[in-house]
Amino acid sequence: MSVNILKYESDVWRTADLLIGAGIKQSDFPKYMMPYFALLMVESRLIREAQRLEEEIGKDNIDDFVEEFQLAGLGYNDYIIRQGKSLKDICKNDKAFDSDFHLYLKSFDPETKYLLGVDKGTEEEKFLDISGISGQLKKKRILFETVQAWSEVDLTPFNNSEITTLEEHIKRRWADISAETAGEQYTPDDIISLISELIASKIEDNGKFLTIYDPTCGGGNLLFGVEDKIQEMFNRPTATYGQEWSDALFALAKIESRFRKDTQIEYGNTLTEIGKFFDKQFHIAVANPPYGVDWKGYAKDIKNDTTDRFVSLPSISDGQFLFTQHILWKLNSEGMAVVVHNGSTLFSGDAGSGESNIRKHFFDNDWVEGIIQMPTDEFFNTGIYTYLWIFNKNKPADRKDKVILVNASELNEPLKKSKGKKRKQMNPDNRAEIIKAFTEFKDNDFSKVFDKWHFYYNRQSIMLTNVDENGKHIEMPVKENNEGEQVEAKSIKLSPTQITVEDEENIKITEFTITDFDKTTYKNLLQRFGEEVKPMIASLDYKEQTLKVQTEKSTYWYDTDKDTLIEETEGKQTELGCGKIVIKSSYKKATKTKEASIVITAELTKDLQKDYEIIPYSPDKTENLQWIADFMAKYISKPFEYLDNVIGVEVNFNKVFYTPEKLREVSAINSDLEALEDDLTNLEKELAL
Repeated sequence: MSVNILKYESDVWRTADLLIGAGIKQSDFPKYMMPYFALLMVESRLIREAQRLEEEIGKDNIDDFVEEFQLAGLGYNDYIIRQGKSLKDICKNDKAFDSDFHLYLKSFDPETKYLLGVDKGTEEEKFLDISGISGQLKKKRILFETVQAWSEVDLTPFNNSEITTLEEHIKRRWADISAETAGEQYTPDDIISLISELIASKIEDNGKFLTIYDPTCGGGNLLFGVEDKIQEMFNRPTATYGQEWSDALFALAKIESRFRKDTQIEYGNTLTEIGKFFDKQFHIAVANPPYGVDWKGYAKDIKNDTTDRFVSLPSISDGQFLFTQHILWKLNSEGMAVVVHNGSTLFSGDAGSGESNIRKHFFDNDWVEGIIQMPTDEFFNTGIYTYLWIFNKNKPADRKDKVILVNASELNEPLKKSKGKKRKQMNPDNRAEIIKAFTEFKDNDFSKVFDKWHFYYNRQSIMLTNVDENGKHIEMPVKENNEGEQVEAKSIKLSPTQITVEDEENIKITEFTITDFDKTTYKNLLQRFGEEVKPMIASLDYKEQTLKVQTEKSTYWYDTDKDTLIEETEGKQTELGCGKIVIKSSYKKATKTKEASIVITAELTKDLQKDYEIIPYSPDKTENLQWIADFMAKYISKPFEYLDNVIGVEVNFNKVFYTPEKLREVSAINSDLEALEDDLTNLEKELAL
């Protein structure tokens, strides 16, 4: 089969030669090639079905034959079925080609015409837009030659699975040249095989019906590829369900679905249009959702979603975790899913962020059974690391609250010839090692099993009180609150008569009255407050500037050498401890008895600093509190108060599988240096000759 696939891949791609000659950009090739590739898929399957039916019932009575064919629900074309004419036959007469090709397209059943885009419709209804594309090629005078080139590609020898594989090779090149978003369009065959084998390791060959779902199915490669491989390994009937938002890719998947049993492909945005499969849950889900793609265009619908699918929302710049939440919502109570992600879903976002809360939701429910790190350069249009998240809603007892991490980044072989950015592949032996590690669920050189709590952590926020060189901070007075409790005041109010800021300009600020400003510069006192006083007060820095506050009895300033506040009273200086001088200004409106004024006040406060610490987590509440207390006692030396504690979850493959670089022996390094010195000495001697 592989030889035929390679042959037909080159035949299909040869049709692009005409596009190059017509000046069509390579990035537009998919738009011009997809409709005709889909046309061949449809025609080849109709011909195969007609041949099969003819062997069963004969073709003596053509009306009965046509009726029987239409009952199969595979679509219909009068040219192909009744007249026995293919695209290749139409291309034999170039003079009648225009009318024959038009009638050929019009002879398809309504649904096929809808998917191919035969009839002019609204922009949303064109899908593959074969009529529009054909019209453009006709203007460039290459329509006949293009259709003729496609008609030479005979897909009738291939079965469904084989055409799916061929389609993968073609779409891979389309993805390369059209610069599609990384991972958006499709999944290579070796990864489809690995995903299928992971699923196979968890299901039984019990003959029971198995439903497989892909909410971002693209052209159907992953969905149908997994189905085909599962059917090769198990004697289980399957049904496949997929949804896709790209017009062209949906049309390709929908066309293929009609030639498969028990398959339903729907058009629409999975994140906002869930009515298609609203009443269904599935045994298996597979997906390679778009990553690194924002969802702001439909943020309103998602934020107003009433299905309870989304326990939290990820960053608006990357919506892949939205699809994963949807997938787990659609799995039944014993369901399993394998989802392709990039690395950001493992660790992006602090505790309390959308991403961390989503991970926590998955781990809290004990749905994560394993995560596999794939090699770089594995996918066709991205060279980054990718990861397979393996979800299981019905873990066996010995795997409860446990997760296996598999570092498969080195389990690959180089391709003899790169396919776009795909330079590596996982051969059967590589995949077998991964499946063995996942099945045994034990530690080895490239896999490790953890309690799920290993990935949790405390993000403990604290309020630190900064201290001076003697470990002292300013003490606040104690006062009684409204409940009669003794509490510490937030500040010491100085109520100054004058504040002096001793900087380069020696600025002096006093209480301003209505008469204290220059009317040629400021229209009124409020304008002066907004344009001069308020900005200046905001710029004051009790550390950077020598800021002195003078009251009737004392003067206060900050000693930067000692990190402490100084109070001077009657020539005597007292160190109060580390603290802050806070200057505030306000504008007082005029009243019947008082003129408008600008009032400046000063306060002394503690020098507080909000911080947070990342601390290991224990599911036992008492033990977790003790771990936090022990951490603080060991690492925090300043006075502090506990603020909020948020539990986060992250997975860090680098930490788990980090191998420190082995340093060379000093003797070996010295030996190399001596050899270099000898070489330099010899070189100097040669140059001196």
